[in-house]
Amino acid sequence: MNLNATLLGQAISFVIFVWLCMKYVWPPLLALLDERRDEIAKSLSLSVNAEKELQIAKANGQQLIDEAKQNASQLVEQGNQRKAQIIAEAQAVAGQEKERIVAQGLGDIEMERSRMKNELKEEMASLVIECAQKLIDKNLDTSTNREFVDKLIREI
Repeated sequence: MNLNATLLGQAISFVIFVWLCMKYVWPPLLALLDERRDEIAKSLSLSVNAEKELQIAKANGQQLIDEAKQNASQLVEQGNQRKAQIIAEAQAVAGQEKERIVAQGLGDIEMERSRMKNELKEEMASLVIECAQKLIDKNLDTSTNREFVDKLIREI
């Protein structure tokens, strides 16, 4: 066997093998690579879009959080104002009730004072009559004594 014939046979086999690979193997591989490249490019663009949307969502989320905080602080402030208003109303009602109770107490005291004054006058009249009877040692009728004592009390 000749080295040149073997080499020539191997070269022809290699060329046929390369031609077959280029005709049947290489195009599907290139198609797969192109498809994969397109898929990667598409994924990259989607990830960029997703990142932009994430940034927008973060900004919107922060804005919503800020608005919620502001609303919460407004509600707390309104609650504090309402609390102060209720306390003021309760103090006003309590003040009015206090004045009413004091006025009623003063009225009761005045009535009791008048009643006691009248009782004292009557008791004093009885005591004066008894004293007068003992001093005079004369038996005057009770109506005359009563008129006399009433006159004295009025003068006092």
